Amino acid sequence: MKTARKSFSFILYLTVTLFVFPVMAGSYDDFFTAIKRDHRHTIEALLQRGFDPNSVDETGQPGIIAALLIESYEAADALANSDRLQLEAVNQSGETALMMASLRGQAALVQRLLQRGAAVNRVGWSPLHYAATAPDETSMKLLLAHGAAVDARSPNGTTPLMMAADYGPSACVDLLLAAGARVDLKNDLGLTAIDFARQRGRDRLADRLSQRLPTP
Repeated sequence: MKTARKSFSFILYLTVTLFVFPVMAGSYDDFFTAIKRDHRHTIEALLQRGFDPNSVDETGQPGIIAALLIESYEAADALANSDRLQLEAVNQSGETALMMASLRGQAALVQRLLQRGAAVNRVGWSPLHYAATAPDETSMKLLLAHGAAVDARSPNGTTPLMMAADYGPSACVDLLLAAGARVDLKNDLGLTAIDFARQRGRDRLADRLSQRLPTP
């Protein structure tokens, strides 16, 4: 009797396995195809069927980060709404969904991720570094309002102000200055935000930043 039960259990296991594996394989392909095509409804349907929103592509990118990289914002939004999304999942470069949403200037998505508890401060590169080069300052405002460290230091000592001075919009520079960003800080190469602006040919900005240097 025990042997018969074991045989039945084994057959049942094989049946389930043979059915589930092709379905999941198909779902995986459908998932990343939907991301590439920015098909929100397809992603929502897959998630309702139990597909893992944290699945990574062949390069190690979590789905939501892959979507943001190729500007599939409807797909990214659908994934951000999933209660099962791991907010701090990173790609091979150590980037989170909040960092990429900040870089792309997707303020509504930044707000949603922050409301759900995404970490606004990180060791090394932070979301504020990424927001400093966004198309506008809206995402940066949200991050600062949620306690982002204005003078966060990257692994090489770069600050958000240096990033903004290099190739961010002037509005981001102004916002960081208003939030108390220090102009005199130097990165590991001894460069300040003034140097970044000057090297980029943004001489007016460099002069304006020079006026904010603390008095000796």
